[in-house]
Amino acid sequence: MALPIIVKWGGQEYSVTTLSEDDTVLDLKQFLKTLTGVLPERQKLLGLKVKGKPAENDVKLGALKLKPNTKIMMMGTREESLEDVLGPPPDNDDVVNDFDIEDEVVEVENREENLLKISRRVKEYKVEILNPPREGKKLLVLDVDYTLFGKSAESVLHLLLPTRTFFPFVCLFFPCNIKYLKAFLELGVSTNANYKITFMLDSAAMITVHTPRRGLIDVKPLGVIWGKFSEFYSKKNTIMFDDIGRNFLMNPQNGLKIRPFMKAHLNRDKDKELLKLTQYLKEIAKLDDFLDLNHKYWER
Repeated sequence: MALPIIVKWGGQEYSVTTLSEDDTVLDLKQFLKTLTGVLPERQKLLGLKVKGKPAENDVKLGALKLKPNTKIMMMGTREESLEDVLGPPPDNDDVVNDFDIEDEVVEVENREENLLKISRRVKEYKVEILNPPREGKKLLVLDVDYTLFGKSAESVLHLLLPTRTFFPFVCLFFPCNIKYLKAFLELGVSTNANYKITFMLDSAAMITVHTPRRGLIDVKPLGVIWGKFSEFYSKKNTIMFDDIGRNFLMNPQNGLKIRPFMKAHLNRDKDKELLKLTQYLKEIAKLDDFLDLNHKYWER
């Protein structure tokens, strides 16, 4: 059941209409991140309480007994510039604290509540097509920060040029807000004829899942793409590069964990990860489907 909420922040009111009583406080924060640019960990939502105490991230919105169009106040500061977002990660960055997903997959991938969240994203998330998909072509999904963004220009060029032949259409997946997305677009990526970007996804396409060992985490469900473009893309013809393995929890067979590109000012001329992955793309492009591949051993 939909639960409309109005959030006040920075002198403006934001209407949240896509969440339900089964979504969590963290789901709400993730959605607000797409509207305001304030990261979930920097948000403080006033008035959300359970038994007199502030609601934790894993609390379902239905447990808060909110009336439709309840107004709540948010406090928090957003990233001031793209440079802040792309700067060197702190010591406790997600890249450092990533974990092996193998022991979590069985518990998460087929859980009904997670599949329902994906179904809602397929129904409600709006995708702007930059280049139309073509039948019979495979799909490469690229994470941006610490995977693509910050790589040397030479590496990016050598990665994306082969996709024009072998993977002619590419999706970029941003675990960030719209402000970050627009800043990336200003670099000319979406208009470059060599890159053939089909569409871009931001954090509103992500879902929050509960894992037995790690609690609540955000993941990038490729099922959203497969649901939106079922006539073109599926598990058989999709691969996603990401430097954080847990982003693959809902689609482990299709994820390839790339080494993170960090400290760009020192490593810009030495990083060759994407160049080597170009060769892997050329090899697997010959296959009819990817279901029998284990991308974990791509370097072999």
